Amino acid sequence: MKQVGIIGLGDMGIGMAKNIIKNGFDLVGYDLREERLRMLETLGGNVASSPQQVGQQADVVLVMVLNGKQVIQVVAGEDGLLQSMRAGSTIIVLATIEPKEIRNIAQTVLAKGVNLIDAPVSGGKSGAEDGTLTVMAAAKKEIFDANQHILGAVGKRIFHVGEEIGIGQTVKAALQAFIGVSFAAIFESLVLGAKAGVKGETLYKVFSASGVSSPLFRNCAQLIMDRKFKNTGSHIGTMYKDLAI
Repeated sequence: MKQVGIIGLGDMGIGMAKNIIKNGFDLVGYDLREERLRMLETLGGNVASSPQQVGQQADVVLVMVLNGKQVIQVVAGEDGLLQSMRAGSTIIVLATIEPKEIRNIAQTVLAKGVNLIDAPVSGGKSGAEDGTLTVMAAAKKEIFDANQHILGAVGKRIFHVGEEIGIGQTVKAALQAFIGVSFAAIFESLVLGAKAGVKGETLYKVFSASGVSSPLFRNCAQLIMDRKFKNTGSHIGTMYKDLAI
């Protein structure tokens, strides 16, 4: 059984950690926040003092941080993964970053003899907690196949989208553009109806019975009707960052 590591134990990362452990893997993790490390210990994981220590202990390391700058830091920084990871081990970048950023990171990683999988995810906090994320993985087929069981611990729908590093991030960027315009359409159509005096419940029922119905619409519209705008598992700052890609 491979020793698995994870860097980043935020809303997404801690859910992934839970499911990796649930699937029988030994897990070592790192986060800047002490309370997140204690959460990992409670789940049954082991705590490291730096990304370098994670790389020293793990055969495969998942990276789930906010942006490309953070990925570069935890992978190639002075106490980063590449300071200790062995040749033939694997880094899986699950974070959503720019395609050019993951390609630049790949040059550094591959030069060290370490494998890289470009594998952004979709599904949000609930998907991470339930282990039902969609994974868009780009890597050499043999590297993808060798690590598919680990990806399967965090995701339900695992797509091998290509062998070229950067394709995974490109697919995710296209998906986020689709989701972004869908949000805009949902908000504008509901406001149009509400300002004309139509009840939100009526709009919800009609839209849900039409061809535009989707889990995205139903969840979003229900949250609006419930006036729940905090702790929804989604952050507008993250969407803004992704749409800028």
